[in-house]
Amino acid sequence: MTSTQPPGGPVRPAVSSAATEALARCVAVEPAKFAAAHWGRTPLLSRAAELPNPAGFTDLFSPADADELLSRRGLRTPFLRVAQDGQLVPAARYTGGGGAGAEIADQVLDERVLELYASGATLVLQGLHRTWPALVDLARDLGAALAQPVQVNAYLTPAGNQGFATHYDTHDVFVLQVDGRKHWRIHPPVLPDPLERQPWGGLADEVSATADGPAALDVVLEPGDALYLPRGWLHSAQAQESSSLHLTVGVRALTRYAIVEELLALAAGDPRLRAGLPFGTDVADPDAIEPELTETVEALRDWLLRADPAAVAARLRARAWPAARPAPIRPLAQAAALSTLDVDTRLTARPGLRWRLEPQGPDRVALRLFDRTITLPTRCGPAVRALLTGAVTRVGDLPGLDDDADRVVLARRLLREAVAVPAEG
Repeated sequence: MTSTQPPGGPVRPAVSSAATEALARCVAVEPAKFAAAHWGRTPLLSRAAELPNPAGFTDLFSPADADELLSRRGLRTPFLRVAQDGQLVPAARYTGGGGAGAEIADQVLDERVLELYASGATLVLQGLHRTWPALVDLARDLGAALAQPVQVNAYLTPAGNQGFATHYDTHDVFVLQVDGRKHWRIHPPVLPDPLERQPWGGLADEVSATADGPAALDVVLEPGDALYLPRGWLHSAQAQESSSLHLTVGVRALTRYAIVEELLALAAGDPRLRAGLPFGTDVADPDAIEPELTETVEALRDWLLRADPAAVAARLRARAWPAARPAPIRPLAQAAALSTLDVDTRLTARPGLRWRLEPQGPDRVALRLFDRTITLPTRCGPAVRALLTGAVTRVGDLPGLDDDADRVVLARRLLREAVAVPAEG
């Protein structure tokens, strides 16, 4: 990786080749064209032959992998949902006790799952970006390409069945058809760019009426095909002559409304906006509220004109970064590496780690991570920058420090904080 900021200023990681490749698996156009013409605007259908891996997506997740999860991994709710006839099936119908040594009441019972699936129910395996290695990697890399948190679910639908009625999502999605064929009907939004607090159920009549009209896109997805849908676009999907498995990669995009929310949270620091209403104000009387509203709007406008972008960015970072975890680490191997670390140890940055390195006062630097901030002496800055923006670094080659003892101390700190990991090979 290379730095995306000038030397001496704040530093953050650049987009890696793995991130670029992850996006290329989902869209058959160049990233710049996707961003300009489709992102948040219009659907995009990408056929398998147009994508870099025309063999499809079975390397990410397959029907056999789904069976493995459902039968041998002790899956619990909410990692499985079941839908039938457009409704969610109560979890009690397919979960129960795990048997001796696993006395919990919500483990998925494979024989009950079989009964439901054989009767036409759709199985939704949720949170695969946390449970299935290949999808952990895809979510991390694609999230880095999009600079947004990503989640992955799998939908298994029996032949001729449909899990959900026409609806819209409040997040963008990439649909990756893994196995079987599925007929998708796409309609324009009834509410463009819905927020998470604006689900489709509140507009059920409008959704139903629009779904009865002509589709903007009517297509059957074949194995290896991909479909991008911006949030708000109506869709329904029905398996064809055989069962269907597709992955839905959801993108939890930040919105301008998120900026509004954080601005209002910061506005609590303004004394004029914290002031109470006059004694005896009748809050049900518009005439009594009108002067207070005028004063509040004026105070808010004055405060907004002084809003600090750095403070807003810090709050958005605290909101978004924890939703996108970096690559898993192996705690036992990491601890073992701590005990044997020396100047010849080779380290690399933890893949997918979101970080920002910036000055903090005259003699400290702050390494801001997804869950904490680490402060270090300023003289450690070049070494941290080299380790986090380089491919592999030998501890004895870390720049900016006076001797090997200091380099080992810093490297041990970064290993212990799970910022760096031992290089393989």
